[in-house]
Amino acid sequence: MTSLRVTLEINNQIATVTLNRAEKRNALDIAMFEAIAETIKQLKRNRSIRAIIVNANGQDFCTGLDIKSVLGKKSNLLKLLWKWMPGGSNLAQIVSTGWRQIPVPVIMVIQGRCWGGGLQIALGGDFRFAAHDTSFSIMEARWGLIPDMGGTVSLREIIKLDDALRLAITAEEIDAQMAKEIGMVSRLCEDPYPEALKFAEEICQKSPDAVAAVKRLYHKAWHHNDGSILFRESLFQWRMLLGKNQKITTKKQLGDVDLDYEKRSRW
Repeated sequence: MTSLRVTLEINNQIATVTLNRAEKRNALDIAMFEAIAETIKQLKRNRSIRAIIVNANGQDFCTGLDIKSVLGKKSNLLKLLWKWMPGGSNLAQIVSTGWRQIPVPVIMVIQGRCWGGGLQIALGGDFRFAAHDTSFSIMEARWGLIPDMGGTVSLREIIKLDDALRLAITAEEIDAQMAKEIGMVSRLCEDPYPEALKFAEEICQKSPDAVAAVKRLYHKAWHHNDGSILFRESLFQWRMLLGKNQKITTKKQLGDVDLDYEKRSRW
């Protein structure tokens, strides 16, 4: 399957998914969200694959949300944030949580910038193999938003609360070594794709039933109340988007630096 935003190739029972918007540093617009979601849907139905590698064309894995494209239309926000079930995943969240629902290991191959929504996608994988020059950031605070793409479900289990709070509040950019030290990265590599491929080939030699069962068992053991987290992500993000301070923050980032924040609303 090939689309404007994402490509999918399957060879020797290994699926390779490639983010394919290099000219925009793989920033996420609505078309890219939809392409990733459709790719995940296809992979869920495919019983022949044994492992998945997710990588990206260009210098960067993904620099996050295409702010002007996505926030420019209210209809885009509805597409991203609408959900039928409060504890289910909306379009924004499925690009992270969807990888967890596929019964084979998912290896994220990361280079360059992995910021905001890009990091949320990477957190949805079972493993993250990163190049030494990779940088990471929970970027949403820079735009007066909260991380609401489902990555919180994984983040709570792989790094400490104080590290998560610091990164999410400050939008601090950290390098690959720091990300490895706090547990955000599984493996640092000179060239992560060949190492990910070798690991995927090793997985293919194991019983697919056992691999699927281990993934399901361990995710159930490590994670709980996922639905309540996804619900709160969406609820809090709507509060951000409907408040004046988010608009002020966006304008400041775009250059209107003289704007002052309103008083904090009651929570």
